[in-house]
Amino acid sequence: MSLYGLARAWLFRLDPEQAHDRSMGMLKKYAHTPLAMVWRRKVAAKPVKVMGLDFPNPIGLAAGLDKNGECVDAFAQMGFGFIEVGTVTPKPQPGNPKPRLFRIPEKQAIINRMGFNNHGVDYLLEQIQQARYQGILGINIGKNKDTPEENAVDDYVHCMRKVYPHAHYITVNISSPNTPGLRAFQHGEALDKLLASLKKEQAALTTKHARYVPLAVKIAPDLTDEELTAMAQAFLKHEIDAVIATNTTLSRDAVAGLPFADEAGGLSGKVLFDSSTRVVRQLAAIFNDRIPIIAVGGVDSYAAARAKLAAGASLVQVYTGFIYQGPDLIADIVNRL
Repeated sequence: MSLYGLARAWLFRLDPEQAHDRSMGMLKKYAHTPLAMVWRRKVAAKPVKVMGLDFPNPIGLAAGLDKNGECVDAFAQMGFGFIEVGTVTPKPQPGNPKPRLFRIPEKQAIINRMGFNNHGVDYLLEQIQQARYQGILGINIGKNKDTPEENAVDDYVHCMRKVYPHAHYITVNISSPNTPGLRAFQHGEALDKLLASLKKEQAALTTKHARYVPLAVKIAPDLTDEELTAMAQAFLKHEIDAVIATNTTLSRDAVAGLPFADEAGGLSGKVLFDSSTRVVRQLAAIFNDRIPIIAVGGVDSYAAARAKLAAGASLVQVYTGFIYQGPDLIADIVNRL
């Protein structure tokens, strides 16, 4: 059994959120000590240019694992080509009541209903400024739960202004299923208004800071072909810089009958691969290289990462596969690309 396999055997005996908190605490504490050799991996250079940015390799860490930007240096040591932190909100918030994180090991899956628990945008920026990481950093932004839907744009703009000087790209999360009303911003007038406001703010911030920070939007896998087409047209109209496909799913078909399968929240892991890849493929056909796609969902192997790239993605992110397999997954994918 690998070193991570031993660690996972111990961690998986703990409550999932407790295991997560202990792991993050250890990564933060020991990133700049000899103990970092436990997770440090050497990866080959596989450079790729996306959104005008030079990525050392196309495999990144998805948002949600390091919500507060506390472990950026440790994740960088694992060989990720880019790291996305958040989702972060203007004000700190506790998220949804516990328990809110559930493993389904039979399918290498996870259900979460965390609800954007984070320490707020100011805390995240403090952590980022203390980090030594010089690579590509994405910052994922959202709205506070208690912000009325009609004022949601203000939350995104507030976060955007705060993180703009510190991010290489900014991701707008409108697809988490765990904040009431959030997914409404994926459709129609609400989507149009949000994108117009954010692109206007992006232009103002570009002038103010004399640098252009690309804007990505993260979408759900639970979209009809018609909804996906409408969204894609909106992204083209507003010249969004990238689309991240996809967030977690509300579907339970792939885990029906298993323990915790009926828990509320978003399902991630291997079972998400097919539906998220379908979205990547459909977007790629519509965009025709005009907007790059960052694929996430069910990436647990080199073959899965290759399939995402073959479907039309320019970059790939991992999350749940990393929880189950550890840092060796990143090195294996990157070195075999």
